[in-house]
Amino acid sequence: MKVVLTAALFFFSHLCAAQSLTIFAASSLTNAFTAIAKAFEISHPNVEIVLHFAGSSTLATQLLQGAQADLFASADAWQMERVVGADLAQPSTTPFTTNRLVILVPEDSTIDSWQDLKDPGTLLVLAAPEVPAGSYARTLIDDLNQLYGQDYPAAVLANVVSFEPNVRQSAAKVALGEADAAVVYHTDAQGLVATRSIDPPAPYHLTAEYWLVPLDGSQHPELAGSWIDFVHSETGQSILVDFGFSAPP
Repeated sequence: MKVVLTAALFFFSHLCAAQSLTIFAASSLTNAFTAIAKAFEISHPNVEIVLHFAGSSTLATQLLQGAQADLFASADAWQMERVVGADLAQPSTTPFTTNRLVILVPEDSTIDSWQDLKDPGTLLVLAAPEVPAGSYARTLIDDLNQLYGQDYPAAVLANVVSFEPNVRQSAAKVALGEADAAVVYHTDAQGLVATRSIDPPAPYHLTAEYWLVPLDGSQHPELAGSWIDFVHSETGQSILVDFGFSAPP
């Protein structure tokens, strides 16, 4: 009886010691953060990482409307600032990783440059303007008028057939044959079959910066701090690089 009771108490205390950390993260971080979560759980027994992925703007809105989480990882500073401005988090001063934009096209596409996006009849997909990937894309397209002419931005936007709620859905449209091209992150183009990506012409590369903040309502602030440290660690950064991200500036 004593042995059974001792085992039961051990099992109960084991359950009580378990902690769950909920992270809201930009959809482009899906693969990398899933891998980081597995590595974090190995090094932190009795911790479960719960990941929720969506467009950064969607996640920020959910937090503003009362959704509960421990951390927020945004694909741009603006969505982080929305959450900070609502007194839900303290601002970060350093991005934890960076990304870049490319055009994703089918591998047999005749599209070979960013200039080709203005060709009439091109079925182009962008992330919605409020989504970081969509905002970055609009900025880059506007900048390219210096190279391709003042009519370039309007001609490109006239070809947009859908604005997607997150960048992974933009990439999926091309992968499924539902669009001729999509402006996505370099990381979203990796691993997709029968597609290829096209970098912007030099020097028009745009760097997307990712930000990570602990939320003030976290039930596990120390654990949230450990996650941030882990993401910034050599292990975390190595995983991000493996999935196509680049080191922070």
